Amino acid sequence: MPDRIEQAKRALRADLRERRQNRSESARADAALGVQTQLDALIEKLGATSLSCFLSTTTEPGTHEFVEAAVARGLRVLLPISRDDGLLDWVVATPGGAIAEGLFGLPEPVGEVLGPIAVNDVDLLVIPAAAVDQSGMRLGWGRGYFDKTIGSMERCPPVYAVVFDSEYVDDVPRDVHDQPVSGIVTPTQTITFASANR
Repeated sequence: MPDRIEQAKRALRADLRERRQNRSESARADAALGVQTQLDALIEKLGATSLSCFLSTTTEPGTHEFVEAAVARGLRVLLPISRDDGLLDWVVATPGGAIAEGLFGLPEPVGEVLGPIAVNDVDLLVIPAAAVDQSGMRLGWGRGYFDKTIGSMERCPPVYAVVFDSEYVDDVPRDVHDQPVSGIVTPTQTITFASANR
């Protein structure tokens, strides 16, 4: 049974990855602007003063501009660093902070590294996803870093996944370790799920 679920996940990820790679530069720039607007409004609504946010790759809905603006406004933003053991370390974002290529070729911050429990103090988690379905189930990219982080937090704050509008889908294949999210942020809207228990 798990093999069938894993195959379905792999097929869906491959399709989503190809669609992302086919987006034009201008569509990506527009998406980044929309995501920044939506995230700014979400922070205002939640009254968040500290959050974690991923640094987007070139094909993901852009988060770099949002992070820079949030730091400039005095918000504390933790950026993730992937570890070999499947956990995430964190670095506090700084204005114009350096970015290097991390594990798996992902953009990661350079700075003083804080351990995995540093994220326990944030008011909001902003995480990547391949897709999210209408029940709030998230399909990640298969390494489980964010599922482990969410699942291990004593007091998990709201968790919002950033996706393109077309990646908000009817249903995604799910496994027992997969964690739902509180809501999604797309370039055009923010949706909070009624079933969100965070």
